[in-house]
Amino acid sequence: MARSRQLAPGVGRFSRSQAAARRGLYKGLKKSDKPAPAETPAFKEVTVGGDKNSGTRLVPTSKAPRFYPAEDVRQPKKSRKSPKPAKLRSTIVPGTVLILLAGRFRGKRVVFLKQLDSGLLLVTGPYKINGVPLRRVNQAYVIATSTKVDLGESKVDAKINDAYFAKPATKSSSAEAEFFEEGKPKVKEAFPEAKSADQKEVDKAVIAAVQKQENLAKYLKATFGLSKGQFPHQMVF
Repeated sequence: MARSRQLAPGVGRFSRSQAAARRGLYKGLKKSDKPAPAETPAFKEVTVGGDKNSGTRLVPTSKAPRFYPAEDVRQPKKSRKSPKPAKLRSTIVPGTVLILLAGRFRGKRVVFLKQLDSGLLLVTGPYKINGVPLRRVNQAYVIATSTKVDLGESKVDAKINDAYFAKPATKSSSAEAEFFEEGKPKVKEAFPEAKSADQKEVDKAVIAAVQKQENLAKYLKATFGLSKGQFPHQMVF
């Protein structure tokens, strides 16, 4: 290993990343030459009035700040990484039955509809069969089964996206109002009629496809679980 003394055969004093950092190859010359930025002079000459002011004067190009922070303020490190949506697994296609492994509906079987721009999966129970509404789930917390629902050419409305699931902004109540409301049960807000209609519209095509396959509704309604001696890595879903 370069610049890394071996402690034992095949075991260096530094790790691969530490040895690479010590070699400093990343400090080599860049292949593309960028044009050097034009240097701005520190001072500029301005004309001043008055007979005793010698006509011109050198003033700084940029003024120094009048006040300075009492302590050094740490600047956040700039990141050049931009988040990208996760690539959809090959085993997940529209109509695939998924098993949820986390969240409020863990153990439930749902039908995959489409992948959203954020990379999350849009799924539905359907709600009438197993009580799972339209939800966004991370594909890291699902098991893709070999069972598929033939959705045909039915597509989900474009308005059901990530912004559709955003929570409305709530106004913060005053401290006095919170004091008098302490101990009282909060008033439960009614579910929006528009979202209820969207749920029925999406589930309409899914339920019609489920009813075409025998025992598929019972399969979706059943909850997934493991018994003694069962191991998920030995199962075929």
